[in-house]
Amino acid sequence: MSDALPRRLRVPAGHGRTFVVKAGQTVKVVDAEGQQAADFVAVREDDVHEKLSPVHTRRALKSLFFQVGDTLVSNHGRPMLRVLADTVGVHDANVPACDDTRFTVDFNVEGHRNCVANLHEGMAFYGIAPDTVPDPFNLFQNGPVTPDGRMRVTDPTSVAGDHITLLALCDLVCAVSACPQDIIPGNGLRVTPIDIEVAGPAGPADAPSASRQAL
Repeated sequence: MSDALPRRLRVPAGHGRTFVVKAGQTVKVVDAEGQQAADFVAVREDDVHEKLSPVHTRRALKSLFFQVGDTLVSNHGRPMLRVLADTVGVHDANVPACDDTRFTVDFNVEGHRNCVANLHEGMAFYGIAPDTVPDPFNLFQNGPVTPDGRMRVTDPTSVAGDHITLLALCDLVCAVSACPQDIIPGNGLRVTPIDIEVAGPAGPADAPSASRQAL
């Protein structure tokens, strides 16, 4: 179902939400209670085959990590979002979203909620298939690289109210999953909500616009 684009949107703990953001609008992603990773993906509204791409962004930035002022690019190498503000400075652009196999194979847990399913449930309305959900930028996720070149995932450094603000450089369909990982460190072993605030000039489809809920 669709309704008017919310200025504020809560992503329930362990679930996902999908929403449209117009060029010139900002997306503020807020860690509501602290130590909660938020998987963030986006596609162009007018061409869902062009996707926000961590790997292309790493190449463009020549860095594994991003910071305020950096531009996040698509799989076509074109600008999609710019980082305007960040109260944490610790995020991950290397680890894929958890999926069903992460829990069934790695942890022998059946039926656990996962980020790929959370992201796909809303994006399915826009023709995104499960195996074409973009790789995420894992906001607030603490994924340090060790001196010997290995990747780790540990609990976020974010506290309640910490946030990152992104400027949309084109019309986007975005999705956020409040990561449901509660078996190993990554969310402080306590899954909590994520808040979204969309601000800025209204686009032509902004009222009403498409806001899809991943239930």
